[in-house]
Amino acid sequence: MNNKKKRVWKVAGFSILAVFILAGAGFAYEYYQLQPKNHFKSVPVVKSANNSKDAVVETVKKLDNPVFNILLIGSDERKGQNIGHSDSMMLVHVDLTKNEFQAVSIPRDTRVHLDGYGYTKLTSVQYIMQAKKGQKQGVEAAVNAVSELTGVPINYYVETNYWGFQSMVDAVGGIKMDVPFDVKLTHPWYPENVNKIVSTGTHSLDGKMVTEIVHERYSLQNGEYGRQQLQEEALKGIAKKALEPSNITKLPSLIKSIPDYVLATNMSTEDMLSLGMAVKDFDPTKQLTYHQLRGSGQKLYDDILKAKNDQIVLDPKEVKKVFTENFQS
Repeated sequence: MNNKKKRVWKVAGFSILAVFILAGAGFAYEYYQLQPKNHFKSVPVVKSANNSKDAVVETVKKLDNPVFNILLIGSDERKGQNIGHSDSMMLVHVDLTKNEFQAVSIPRDTRVHLDGYGYTKLTSVQYIMQAKKGQKQGVEAAVNAVSELTGVPINYYVETNYWGFQSMVDAVGGIKMDVPFDVKLTHPWYPENVNKIVSTGTHSLDGKMVTEIVHERYSLQNGEYGRQQLQEEALKGIAKKALEPSNITKLPSLIKSIPDYVLATNMSTEDMLSLGMAVKDFDPTKQLTYHQLRGSGQKLYDDILKAKNDQIVLDPKEVKKVFTENFQS
């Protein structure tokens, strides 16, 4: 090989090496940036805009420590629709400094005040605002209603529906779920499951059956509160399965497929990847504390529906205690 050809190959070799070095540096930088302590130095805050009762905006909050709140919304929105009720809501407080998580379910029939409309059920806020303002605005109005009810800022929200929830369970290959009491499926999504009974105990379940179980409330002795217990156990099952060693390497691809079953979120793919890195050693039996909000069932006038209906009035002292002690940044 003559000197000219050698120089060409040497230049090409150095060029290829440079590409690998740059790519490696880029990956290292991205990996560094995705480390939770670096990535979550600032988080959004969803809240009402001052210039409009109906508007919701996001501001940015800088953090000394990665501590923030995520609202998980389960909607009854069906395929092909852009409107639905908030059928279940769970607020999760994430403290990545202590590796601790606090979670609380908020009853769907909780009485709340919607600016410009009056008092109604929490489940109706999303529906009415989506009908009047659009899909995104409806979700954000529901997020803001929860923030006003609890007195704590909400930084991120993720909304899915029952089909999306089913897809999530199937994406991790099904889960083991501890069912704390017998569950009779009186209002299943799939007709073949009508009146089927899922007995107390640990079950290996696919997404379809998990979805049926967490949807049930009419046959449960504790109604909505019983359903919250079922949803808590389902989320624990998903967390355990997703974070098994065999699934850890799949997390990036699972997170990238999230848009397939998430209806709305203000979390970016990078947010989710960073959070995934933070919880890779997460043990829900030790690091997750679950709270329930109790209230009294009352038949009250609904200003949106223009009629009386069954609503849950939460004890304001209990609400303040739970959120002041466990959900503050």
